[in-house]
Amino acid sequence: MVKDQKRSKTTRGRKWFRGAFIFVLVMAVLCFAAHTIVVVQGKAHILDLECVDGRITSGLPDQKTDCILILGAGLQSDGTPSPMLRERLDMGAALYDSGAADKILVSGDNGSNRYDEVGAMERYLTEVLQVPQEDIVKDHAGFCTYDSMVRAKKVFCVESAIVVTQKYHLFRALYIAERVGFTAYGADAERIAYGGKYYREARECLARVKDFFGCLFQVKPKYLGEQIPIKG
Repeated sequence: MVKDQKRSKTTRGRKWFRGAFIFVLVMAVLCFAAHTIVVVQGKAHILDLECVDGRITSGLPDQKTDCILILGAGLQSDGTPSPMLRERLDMGAALYDSGAADKILVSGDNGSNRYDEVGAMERYLTEVLQVPQEDIVKDHAGFCTYDSMVRAKKVFCVESAIVVTQKYHLFRALYIAERVGFTAYGADAERIAYGGKYYREARECLARVKDFFGCLFQVKPKYLGEQIPIKG
């Protein structure tokens, strides 16, 4: 009797372990597939730009896009753009000066009065890079990449854009744009190497999987609101 009970417990334990192993394996395959799809589809839309003295000389789309969409990347303790964000703003201004689009859409976190990412982005563009303020549109609720891309379509009625960020981040942004329904090209803003590369890559892998399923199930961003067409 005792032996039968032990054998039964052992059998149940093996079944549980086998079921858990299969579940983990299936989840790993799904995550790997989602990650790969995001990278492959996003990679196809990255522009091969050539810059000379801060001006784009080749590689632009044949036609102007509705806007240049610059994604936020955090502020320093003094409220100015982080080095990574400055690179994005520099590239965005270069694209604007080259005639790639007539409007710049800056999207970032303005979740409190003490943290105004889009305000800092606008000041850098106007005061440092001499972009006319009337050509800058601010998205104050771009709390994450997914929200920024969905709001570009749903709130600002963007039909085409050049998305500016570092290359590791472009794959996901471009994939989301395609899934929500607007044409997007990617401009790699990275010009210097940053510390913490492996941490960012690992975090981005998880974010690609999350946003793949976000697109699949059409998750709504934190805020939407009334439409403000980028074309006016």
